[in-house]
Amino acid sequence: MKDVKKLKVIECRGTPYEIGQQWGEACRDSIRLGLENTLMGINLLYNASREEITSKAMRFLPLLKDFDPYLLEIMQGQARGAGLKFEKVLLQKCSFELSFYYNTITPMCTSLAATGEATESGQTLLGQTIDWFPGTPLDLLKLHHSDGLVQYVLSLANSSEYTLSSAGMGICANATIDQNYAFSLPLGCYMPKVMRQRNVQDGIAVLKQAAHGLGYYHLADTNGQMMGIESVHDDFEILFPKNGLLLHSNHYITERFKKGDTAPLIAPDSYHRLDRITTLADKHYGKINLEIATEMLSDHDAYPKSICSHVDPQSQFPSATLASYIMVPGEGAIYIAAGNPCEYGYVRYTL
Repeated sequence: MKDVKKLKVIECRGTPYEIGQQWGEACRDSIRLGLENTLMGINLLYNASREEITSKAMRFLPLLKDFDPYLLEIMQGQARGAGLKFEKVLLQKCSFELSFYYNTITPMCTSLAATGEATESGQTLLGQTIDWFPGTPLDLLKLHHSDGLVQYVLSLANSSEYTLSSAGMGICANATIDQNYAFSLPLGCYMPKVMRQRNVQDGIAVLKQAAHGLGYYHLADTNGQMMGIESVHDDFEILFPKNGLLLHSNHYITERFKKGDTAPLIAPDSYHRLDRITTLADKHYGKINLEIATEMLSDHDAYPKSICSHVDPQSQFPSATLASYIMVPGEGAIYIAAGNPCEYGYVRYTL
């Protein structure tokens, strides 16, 4: 029998600054731990000083001011609530890009989205594993925005955010890395704006503007609308579902992007994970439901670098599945396994 670990839900409401301050106060320990992990990891491995790392993060500030003043206010509130200088919060939002800059990225995540004839009931579901460095903190926020939008945000070290919104839309994200990646706005600074949009098309429009070669995303909603986007430094491709399915891991599917794909070097297991989840989706086609999705995301084929990932003792930079989630937008529900889904059951949280 699997263990059940229920995450504490942290509710925040009000203006952007007030939401941020409540977030920072409630998550002070995890925000500080995430920051320390980022600084120590880069410093120990590559002898980069904290001042140098912070300086690189601050280069993104002018872009953020122009792109999303709403998020800027949230971050200012977070800094106040957590008792940190603003630049430290910005550094956290940039941690994925900074890790890539210093060449410490490890493979991240396998995702699925299914709707229509692919599922048992015809309704949409989407989910993924979240694979990252062991010990990285996770927080679950319920944000009540003043315009009426409510969101569940599963926050990875106050950087990446996996969000279900009351507009009936959810998101999955996977690391895909173009060798010519353009250092532009950090994903931690554009994912929140994507998920404040009210439909898939508007969310994808933000990603068209902001994604530049670091990260694949797909969005799906309660009406069965699903779209994905792959990007490189100067181009993007929109992916549409095939037979009601969108499946992805950590390599490019778009043919013209494959030449610059770093996955063969840093995430060779990505190819098998995508093949495996495709095989499982085909096997269960027309019957995919919550139970089957949990089985798919708990799969151990090619262990330890399986869909449900475990630490590989041979890896220089070990990663593992820190959590897994399945969103059912039509129910306004997100199901979260707070650890490897082979060991931890999924807990239901509703908007």
